[in-house]
Amino acid sequence: MAELPPQAEAFNKPKVELHVHLDGAIRVQTILDVAKRRGIHLPATTVEEMKQKIILHEPGTLTSFLEKFEEYMHVIAGDREAIKRIAYEFVEDKAKEGVIYVEVRYSPHLLANTKVDPVPWNQKEGDVSPDEVVRLVNEGLSEGGRAFKIKARSILCCMRHMPNWSMEVLELCKKYRHDGVVAIDLAGDESLNCKAYPNHRMAYEEAVRCGIHRTVHAGEVGPATVVREAVEVLKAERVGHGYSTLEDHALYKQLLDQNMHFEMCPVSSKYTGACNSDFSKHPIIRFRQDKANYSLNTDDPLIFNSTLQLDYSTAHKYMGFTEEEFKRLNIKSAESSFLPEEEKAELLDRLHEAYELIQSTAF
Repeated sequence: MAELPPQAEAFNKPKVELHVHLDGAIRVQTILDVAKRRGIHLPATTVEEMKQKIILHEPGTLTSFLEKFEEYMHVIAGDREAIKRIAYEFVEDKAKEGVIYVEVRYSPHLLANTKVDPVPWNQKEGDVSPDEVVRLVNEGLSEGGRAFKIKARSILCCMRHMPNWSMEVLELCKKYRHDGVVAIDLAGDESLNCKAYPNHRMAYEEAVRCGIHRTVHAGEVGPATVVREAVEVLKAERVGHGYSTLEDHALYKQLLDQNMHFEMCPVSSKYTGACNSDFSKHPIIRFRQDKANYSLNTDDPLIFNSTLQLDYSTAHKYMGFTEEEFKRLNIKSAESSFLPEEEKAELLDRLHEAYELIQSTAF
């Protein structure tokens, strides 16, 4: 990914980010440091060499993107110090990008090495469970939030190909709902539907019953039917990506009328092959024109060698986004965040003040 030229930022005011993966936002230097401490051999010894291994340089497929995690996840997973460190550093990086509120997501099972079947990334059985992963991430986010004066919350991911994990993820959402975890998510291969894998539906039904917030990756590379399943079967309150919603006009209109929030990731959608690599033809343009409810997000900045500022400058340069639209979408993002109402009101007040907008009372 070409570096941004040294120029004025497309939007240098406070921002809200709702769709970013913790394990796709790790510093390369941290991967090298942890590998050295743990005695893990990597195919590269410098940041630049390691970046060549991890970064997607050309638009590919979702599969070629997911393969990149194999390069480094075994270094971080199962290591307490590393798990807490990546959460803390994540908050610092977001603060530098002007983010004042972020919801970061991850699969607790993919960072664990015990009480998980199968143990991921060819790790040996250890003693870091999914439950402890959540506790460590919460600690890192909380300490980072205090140090860098931003608010960070987390979303726990179920994985489509591992339905046997989903009820455990839901139980972790319940256990830590007052300690940093704000929602449940479903990520992974969109071709694996809930009819074939009822555990996901069961977890989401329980989430609805318990008042756990819900988002679902849908319509990124899958068809509009996956989006319909997300909102009708899984009762998603937000849709991760959702580009293919436009293929089903009735569904699109229904979700516009419902004020459904779409977590959109422009740079990501190019490199995963989710959308046309010509940004001037991106589905987000239609969402913008229709004043839809959506956010701009980085998704996996490590793998795309990107920053939130790159997504904003891309939207500005190729999609006709103005400062007014950036303000609008950040207000929408705050309104659609999974914060408790009182904290949400405080966040909205901060944005209105920073954007010099008169606070209007919405009924």
